[in-house]
Amino acid sequence: MKRFYKTVTVDETPEGFRFLLDGKAVRTPARQSLFLPTLALAEAVAAEWREQGEEMHPADMALTRLANTVLDGIRNSRDDVIGAILRFGENDLLAYRAEAPAALVARQQQWNDVLEWAAEAHDARLTVTAGIAHVEQSPETLAALHKAIANRSDFELAALHVLASITGSLILGLAVLDGRLTPEDAFRLSRLDEAFQAEQWGMDREAEARAQRLAAEMRHAAMLVSLSRT
Repeated sequence: MKRFYKTVTVDETPEGFRFLLDGKAVRTPARQSLFLPTLALAEAVAAEWREQGEEMHPADMALTRLANTVLDGIRNSRDDVIGAILRFGENDLLAYRAEAPAALVARQQQWNDVLEWAAEAHDARLTVTAGIAHVEQSPETLAALHKAIANRSDFELAALHVLASITGSLILGLAVLDGRLTPEDAFRLSRLDEAFQAEQWGMDREAEARAQRLAAEMRHAAMLVSLSRT
């Protein structure tokens, strides 16, 4: 798509901050006004539009996509989104450990620190098992996880859904939102198995490129949260 505007500006209204293209307010794909909670986030989204060349590349506008997701999706379906996020806690990656080889079993012990943090910070104590058979998390743990996410802002929920989806772990997602882990560290911890296999057999280019894309999505999700709180 060809670029259809020349200038990108930001202004403040009683409803929040917004950015304008040639003086005209931008709307979401669902035609809602695109109001953002902080000047920092509005400026970051505006910067994505300023950086477009003669040809626009929506794939390079991660914050814009996430903001649209919040306003068109999450804001009107919070309960559904919270339920979807909670399911990552019901089957959290960190609860399932390898039975062998010994080197991978030892490497997965790195997850224990994050589980201990979740127990202390959110009173969420995951039951851990070896193997792939489903392990039921206690009602108390699921209630604690629900409490940990239920009062998050719409922007935090959008980011948490991305983080939990990519890592397969609600605990890792919460750790990023709460500043316990960087998105880079959370991504690394979520891929201990893949990294171990790559060390044994090598990683193909397609898998490596996909990993880089997912890591970038996590960074943008964490950035959305940080900017929406500023």
